[in-house]
Amino acid sequence: MPDRLTRSGVEGRSAVCSACAPADQPERAFAEVKAQLGETGCGLLAVFTSPQGNLERIAAIAAEVFPATETIGCTTAGEICREGYTDGSVVVVALRASHIIARTVPILGLTKPDVARAAQSAVRARAELAAVQPEWPWEFSFLLIDGMSLREDQVVSMLRLGVGGMPFFGGSAGDGMEFGHTYVLVDGVFREDAAVLAVCRSRCPVQVVKFDNFTPTNVKMVVTGAIPERRIVREINAEPAAREYARLVGLDPNDLSPFIFSAYPVVVNVGGQHHVRAIQKVEENGDLVFFSAIDEGLVLTLAESTDIAQHMTSALASISRGGPPDAIIGCECLFRRIVVEQTQQTRVISQLLADNRVVGFNTYGEQSGAVHVNQTFTGMAIYPPERSFGA
Repeated sequence: MPDRLTRSGVEGRSAVCSACAPADQPERAFAEVKAQLGETGCGLLAVFTSPQGNLERIAAIAAEVFPATETIGCTTAGEICREGYTDGSVVVVALRASHIIARTVPILGLTKPDVARAAQSAVRARAELAAVQPEWPWEFSFLLIDGMSLREDQVVSMLRLGVGGMPFFGGSAGDGMEFGHTYVLVDGVFREDAAVLAVCRSRCPVQVVKFDNFTPTNVKMVVTGAIPERRIVREINAEPAAREYARLVGLDPNDLSPFIFSAYPVVVNVGGQHHVRAIQKVEENGDLVFFSAIDEGLVLTLAESTDIAQHMTSALASISRGGPPDAIIGCECLFRRIVVEQTQQTRVISQLLADNRVVGFNTYGEQSGAVHVNQTFTGMAIYPPERSFGA
């Protein structure tokens, strides 16, 4: 990662301030963001940290430098700073209170989550923010959730009742390539089995960003055996899952790996749109473990990819017509980054992310609207207040 700090925005103008520092020197990133804000308060603080960081220390520094500030965060499968991809880092993002205000809604105990109560809290938060800044016309909500909880689909579905038509995006916390323990910063503590929703009101125009570089093919498969609560597929087309998947993509089952899964994804059709259901790994017994909800009878379609750099260039350009955003808070799937690295496009994509002012992290899953997806880039583009942008 870059040894020097990275900065964003023009003092007093940009809604978004950010800084990045090595995970063992988190105080540098917090101090830099504090300096960027100057006398302006922080409406929402977001912390994206490598799992290599000392989580207790990072949480303590956040509370010390930004006391009484609405704060969220999580561990990552890679970080995105103002210079592009980085690893082993802490990325700190602050939204100016002069531009954006927020209230956070904690969700603890995802094995038996009280999501109905969280949805009610989101309704109250939304109403409270509207009362504080009734002239600000824009809203959005941002979810961070334990990426090993297997509960993203249920939580997202229920939370939509609370946020209504408010633009909604999010990401699942990561643990590098370990898939062991993921943590979310809730109420000043990094916790497992937890999530946090930030409900935001903005004087800046905002727009949800969502894209992937896949096109469905005519190759379909049916899940004929599954353990839904563990996201495990045991059979596809009445055959052992890994063997049948390998046959359909024209490979030996022994060659299956995260790179193969990222290069040959499967998608489902929801509301006329395709959404990726990424495969996490193959078990020794030939079962396939997925990152998203799966069930018997589900029809999966094999997808083919287009060049990730070309597609990303086009997708990001489309949201800059009429003027670029001040920043994009991005949640990008780990598997997209794997493809970038395997195809030796890291430098190109990093520059593309930097040019488009993306800050955020690599995830174990992404949330957009009422759907939990995989192998996708989701985010929120935040534009200058003066930008003319239809609601």
